[in-house]
Amino acid sequence: MKTLFIGGVKSGKSRLAEAYILMRAGASKPYYVATTEFVDDEMQLRIDRHQQRRGELFTTLEAPVKLLDTVAACRQPVLVECVTMWLNNQLYHQVPEAESLRELEAVLRLPCDMVLVHNEVGFGIIPDNALARQFVDLSGKAAQLMGLHCDKVFFCSAGLALPMK
Repeated sequence: MKTLFIGGVKSGKSRLAEAYILMRAGASKPYYVATTEFVDDEMQLRIDRHQQRRGELFTTLEAPVKLLDTVAACRQPVLVECVTMWLNNQLYHQVPEAESLRELEAVLRLPCDMVLVHNEVGFGIIPDNALARQFVDLSGKAAQLMGLHCDKVFFCSAGLALPMK
């Protein structure tokens, strides 16, 4: 089963996705695939909070660029946290959009229990620079792809998950 938790920044999607996959995993220890690559002091604090919250409940793997290879090797349920940061890394490393979307689709076709977390970035205004517009467009295409392939989709806001699919 594939499940997507999508919402804005600080909507509760990560916490909700973690609880969801732990429930689905039962007695097995799920994988936590962390995608954040670029770290400044503020981002490090966010990472630290995520690590403290999940403690020893997950086996953590890092996949800032090669998501398919990492997820394909997982033999237990897997949480991808988050697709948004992975897309950011793809743009930074100048991976062509089509290649990024093909890799994401290949991940979604893997025969494993998977939960994905993604930021909804399409509610704002059209950005004023080309790179930001490219990111918003890629993020929207990725969200549509995940929505298509996921069995369940939850929109998160105010710490609540609203089922969409």
